[in-house]
Amino acid sequence: MSLPETESLPVAVPPRSWLRRRVFDPFLDLLKAGLSPEKLALTVALGVAFGLVPTFGITTVVSAVVALRLRLNVAAMQLAAHLMSAFQLMLLIPFLRAGATIMGEGHRVDNLTVASIRHLIDHEGWAAAGRLLWRAELGALLLWVLAAVPLVALLYFILRAVFRRVLAKQGAALAEAAPEGI
Repeated sequence: MSLPETESLPVAVPPRSWLRRRVFDPFLDLLKAGLSPEKLALTVALGVAFGLVPTFGITTVVSAVVALRLRLNVAAMQLAAHLMSAFQLMLLIPFLRAGATIMGEGHRVDNLTVASIRHLIDHEGWAAAGRLLWRAELGALLLWVLAAVPLVALLYFILRAVFRRVLAKQGAALAEAAPEGI
């Protein structure tokens, strides 16, 4: 009577987290696909900056146009930009308040809320609310531009180093895994 051969069971790989699957792996796949660390760093840095723009509805269009114009990866820039949505929402009111202050309307937006905007519309009309928000938005965009330039530069240099290190580590792992005869 012969004993059945025991099959070796594959080692269970722990499940990858949502963050790993949805954020890190797509960027690593781009590095594996041949996108240079410099281009990927610029793509992510610009995507982060466009994701923080204090105006709703323009993130997708602006980031796509810039990515196409600079010949960067559109999907990676969109991913980086849209990952910033929560931060964009958190920074919107502070940007609007600061923007209104530099545009000379700071006293009117000290306590900017939906109720205060309704009060303004009820007492001064839609035109007054539009002027206030327009000036606040214009100032917010000016502040965003001033903040985005150093942010992109800083992120670019940091991410470029990180992506170079990741690419080197991947290259070393591939060289180690390759058979000696090849």
